[in-house]
Amino acid sequence: MPIKATIVEDSVSKLGHRLTTIQLQFHRFILSEFNTHRMFSRNASSSRAIPVAKMIAQVVNDPAIPVSWGKNQKGMQANEELSDEQKTEALRLWLEARDNAVKSASLLGDVGLHKQITNRLLEPWMWTHVVLTSTEWDNFFAQRCHKDAMPEMQALAYAIREAMEKNTPCFMHGWHLPYVQPNERRELDLNTQIKCSVARCARVSYLNHDGTSPDVAKDMELYERLVGSEPMHASPVEHQGYPNNGIWSGNFFGWEQFRKSVERGLEF
Repeated sequence: MPIKATIVEDSVSKLGHRLTTIQLQFHRFILSEFNTHRMFSRNASSSRAIPVAKMIAQVVNDPAIPVSWGKNQKGMQANEELSDEQKTEALRLWLEARDNAVKSASLLGDVGLHKQITNRLLEPWMWTHVVLTSTEWDNFFAQRCHKDAMPEMQALAYAIREAMEKNTPCFMHGWHLPYVQPNERRELDLNTQIKCSVARCARVSYLNHDGTSPDVAKDMELYERLVGSEPMHASPVEHQGYPNNGIWSGNFFGWEQFRKSVERGLEF
């Protein structure tokens, strides 16, 4: 798998404020650094939820591999690459470490250890999937589209920027609803559309976990489990919104974030 950035929903209000939702695929080992950007609303696929056998198959068949093999030196940046011979050996050792982790994960699975722990051994070789929504991008691009950023983070930031530059946002006087399809906007009432969007953002996919098309009734059930729980699972309700008069709402500017409506007990 390569690093990917795919526009899910891209909206602009009559005041010119752009709200963009992007689905991302990138190296799991940079997720913690990615999560330091607080102006982003995001949901990520969880290694706690994926069966061990399925996760092992992924890291065996399509492991996440560094995009650059920098030579060790002082400081946080590697300004020089290893030689071709050293890169070959580094890749061999990286995959050998993967094989050792797979063996250990398999043994722990045989013991009966839950996947939420067993899968942690495999994370350096995992790809992660993230749905990200924001109105604010300048700081992220300034920091991460930069030679001092980690190469994998640079590649991700450039992929996001390129996807946004190539896409033309749609004028939206109504709701920004990631993963809601055009036919659903015509056929479903607004309340149902919002709840479907929330459920799909929680899954980080329009599709179900097994790759099948979504079931609206099950999406509604998932929404109720997320929002009706105590405490509420709030992150999936941060991706939806509607234009406001150019003020802040949560981490959105120019858009009223659905989370704020939920917290006020509003219905649509």
